[in-house]
Amino acid sequence: MFSKKMEKSLNQQVNAELYSSYLYLSMSAYFSEINLAGCAHWMRLQAQEELLHGLKIYDYINERGGRALLASIEAPPQKWDSPVAVFENVLAHEQKVTGMINKLVDQAISEKDHATNNFLQWFVAEQVEEEASANEALQKMRLAAKEGGLFILDQELARRVLTPAA
Repeated sequence: MFSKKMEKSLNQQVNAELYSSYLYLSMSAYFSEINLAGCAHWMRLQAQEELLHGLKIYDYINERGGRALLASIEAPPQKWDSPVAVFENVLAHEQKVTGMINKLVDQAISEKDHATNNFLQWFVAEQVEEEASANEALQKMRLAAKEGGLFILDQELARRVLTPAA
């Protein structure tokens, strides 16, 4: 069992992960609306990945004898100025999530909750990959926008596949 404070913090992270899923679904809808199916596909897979992250924490709370509590999920934005702006938002969002995960790790360490600290290390490593992936997509999007290769980039993004976590 973990502390009630840790349980509350983990439940807040579940909500944040579900919000991330909503955010990426909204971005997918935006890209569908402007006929960039590859970008829409990339975002939809990102939404699925974030849902899986939320469920992973949800399951952990229950495994540790806590109670997973689902709260309202804030509505995400629905419009962006450009495809580049969307990917800038993705990177900023992933950096924010990294900060949230780091705060959870700090809390686990301060509470000497070794099991939760161990559990969270998967998310620490995952956020390195998430930020790198978002940054790579953003840099390619900026290059494509500058060089007129948005269509080619869209086709590349369409080939992304979901690799569920072990």
